[in-house]
Amino acid sequence: MKHLVVIGGGTAGTLVANQLIDRLPADWALTVLDPEPTHLYQPGLLFLPFGAQDEARMVRPREKTFKRGILWLREGVEEIDTAGRRIILSHQEPIPYDLLVLATGSRICPEETEGLLGQAWQKSIFDFYTLEGAQKLRAALKDFEGGRLVVNVVEMPIKCPVAPLEFLFLADAYFTRRGIRDRVELVYATPLDGAFTKPVASHLLGSMLEEKGIRVESEFNAGSVDGEAKVLQSWDERKIPFDLLVTVPTHKGAHFIEAAGLGDELAFVATEPATLKAKEHDNVFVLGDATDLPSSKAGSVAHFQGSVVTENLLRAIHGRSLTEGFDGHSNCFIESGFGKAMLIDFNYDVEPLPGKFPWPVVGPMQLLKETRLNHWGKLAFRWVYWNALLPGRSLPISHRMSMAGKYKPEFVLP
Repeated sequence: MKHLVVIGGGTAGTLVANQLIDRLPADWALTVLDPEPTHLYQPGLLFLPFGAQDEARMVRPREKTFKRGILWLREGVEEIDTAGRRIILSHQEPIPYDLLVLATGSRICPEETEGLLGQAWQKSIFDFYTLEGAQKLRAALKDFEGGRLVVNVVEMPIKCPVAPLEFLFLADAYFTRRGIRDRVELVYATPLDGAFTKPVASHLLGSMLEEKGIRVESEFNAGSVDGEAKVLQSWDERKIPFDLLVTVPTHKGAHFIEAAGLGDELAFVATEPATLKAKEHDNVFVLGDATDLPSSKAGSVAHFQGSVVTENLLRAIHGRSLTEGFDGHSNCFIESGFGKAMLIDFNYDVEPLPGKFPWPVVGPMQLLKETRLNHWGKLAFRWVYWNALLPGRSLPISHRMSMAGKYKPEFVLP
């Protein structure tokens, strides 16, 4: 018996395992390693701070997310022995692998920033990238009656790069509904030189921030936090006082990645951009947040990468050459508040452009435009996630980005 092992039972690992199990030869076994008992729908975390009370719909028992035939071991990984092709586990004997999939995701590391985990943590300093953090921030925002709320991205890359912007847009709407928007100063402190990494989208999103009265502190590289004095300070000694700080901490990969010589300084895996094979390891493939690729760390990317990884694993099993099928495709809804959202679609080479999606004539979604339909599309995605994407079913969106329906904007960037 030969062994295909997937480390990580999140979005990326689960969908690849479910896509593969019915296509593997009879002499191959598929095992998923993940110590967590439940699967969390992470996009739902964004809405919890603003009053949503639907945690029960965001969490499912992990064993219910896998198809029949997949062996799930509720085990943590201590070490990957790439030379011996085996995985050292926390509480069981090592297990061998012939092919390995790293879907190990990313984790927030607030301890990487001096002072962030001080006495003010979860009192006046919060995150919303964890279930506990989003829940406690919900309580803090409910009691917030005014002052300066600062959203800070410590450093890139992060999961869902547009989430901090969405948080600010939703905060603007939330405080407006409460009738205290004029008493709340919203500030976005980002290491980027603008609102987003791509010029057209950055221009439009930056304009939206300005229209909503949200101040941007660009090229702000957070170095430390004084929780007692409520001051955020950059490495170049710029200071931003706050009454409430919402942090997007440093993200890193799994702790065992760097030890195995597979990762960079943030423990993200060196990955070939088109085949999704780990560099220097012909029997290891990577997808989702675990890669060091310049594509977004987002659920849609895991989905598009999953199709390529599945195909290349089957090619590797049958001794065929790999397909260079991944083009960096990313697709993302951006909540803009007041029941509207935008949609962006881009890849390694093409930035987000206006147009229609997924069909060039009828749409019905509008790209780079606020619409109520886009908002409902984001809300409906939860059903798609649980019932189609995670089970590995085919969706009507290609893993390769299409230019059909897109066009260059008429405005001139400054």
